[in-house]
Amino acid sequence: MMLFFGASAQTTKNSSHSAAHRKLLANQSKGKDQIRLIEKNSFIDLIDDIEPEPDIYTEGWNSKRVNPFREADVPNSRVLNVTGYAMPVGHSTIRVTSNYGYRAKFGRMHKGIDLGIRSNDTIYAAYDGKVRLTSYEARGYGNYIILRHPNELETVYGHLNKSLVKPNQVVKAGQPIGLGGSTGRSTGPHLHFETRYMGYAINPSAIFDFANKTVHTDTYTFSKSTYTKPRNFSPKREMAKSESNPYHNAETTATSYTVKSGDTLASIARSYGLSATTLRKLNGMKQTDKIKVGQVLQLK
Repeated sequence: MMLFFGASAQTTKNSSHSAAHRKLLANQSKGKDQIRLIEKNSFIDLIDDIEPEPDIYTEGWNSKRVNPFREADVPNSRVLNVTGYAMPVGHSTIRVTSNYGYRAKFGRMHKGIDLGIRSNDTIYAAYDGKVRLTSYEARGYGNYIILRHPNELETVYGHLNKSLVKPNQVVKAGQPIGLGGSTGRSTGPHLHFETRYMGYAINPSAIFDFANKTVHTDTYTFSKSTYTKPRNFSPKREMAKSESNPYHNAETTATSYTVKSGDTLASIARSYGLSATTLRKLNGMKQTDKIKVGQVLQLK
């Protein structure tokens, strides 16, 4: 009998323990499922945040050519948003070693700009986007990468020692994408950098002010008649001659400007050879901040 009661007591204890154990496991499982759901939703939010609009990744996306576009589809003019940029090289001073343009010595166009680097310096994505192509061309680009961006530009990075990204990979502006070098048709380490709109190799100096590590203006107007030309936004060139222009008497050495009625941040920036983005940075302004009449803006 004692054995019976002992066995009964043991069984009851085990049953109680098993029930508690099952409840604990169920709660742990529920908690893990909730964590997984949170992680999944966070990952989806992250994808929504970094994945560019998919409709630009259509024409010529699977092409192995640097220019996969058809001439008939290219508009004569197009305004492109060039904000949200990063310099493709990380040096404190960016050194242009060869400009865009026709090279009489070689009898051909140099369709990009060469930037001085050391071997294996990190190369960065100029804008958010997606990798369209990574390839190798022995008699030209060497190891190169082509990124396509939501602002409709494509950027090309040539003569790399190594690519750090793969086709179809989403990248952010300023993200490392490769290591610079001297592969292909090159006489020393440098980055060959191109900016293209639907296959047209735009002069990068028409978009970027490499000396000041910024863009000339927040938008770039592509035109089939002017895309090969650089842009000079020195104040002397940009100031209108009309007396009605509020910037007519502005000094080129001015370090500040007082906002007048009718001014916009973009018009002030343009008149002093700056981009609106640069002017905001100089004055600690956010994208949503508005200027007010009488406000003093720093220009340098």
